Amino acid sequence: MAKAGRALDAFDLAILRIVQQDNKRPQREIAQAVNLSAAANVALVAPDALALPITAIVQVHLRDERAATVDAAKALFCAAPEVQQCYYVTGGMSFVLVIISPDMRAYDALTRRLFSESDLVERFHTLVALDRVKTGMSLPI
Repeated sequence: MAKAGRALDAFDLAILRIVQQDNKRPQREIAQAVNLSAAANVALVAPDALALPITAIVQVHLRDERAATVDAAKALFCAAPEVQQCYYVTGGMSFVLVIISPDMRAYDALTRRLFSESDLVERFHTLVALDRVKTGMSLPI
């Protein structure tokens, strides 16, 4: 795992490429593929280490809630690697997305592609995170 302020090395990047292609691949196979010994730990990568410092939480309202529209939106959002999390929600919005981006210019281009130019989306609202106070997927057990 790259610590804040430390760049990812060639091993880190090789492991990330493998895990992003197949996150169920056994650790020992990943270790063999990158010529490292297998370790029993978890890798969480800070977006800053990959030069993706912008985190946006986006509320998306679809033009309608028909199954075909919702399914098409799910497919669109899932296909975008910048969309790190996608939730189909109730309460006045259709989706809440967590998006990472290298800068606001790239974020603007992404919003045009996913929202402004899409016939699926009626409107969207962006909240830009000022600080990542808590992230992760540890379960409270």
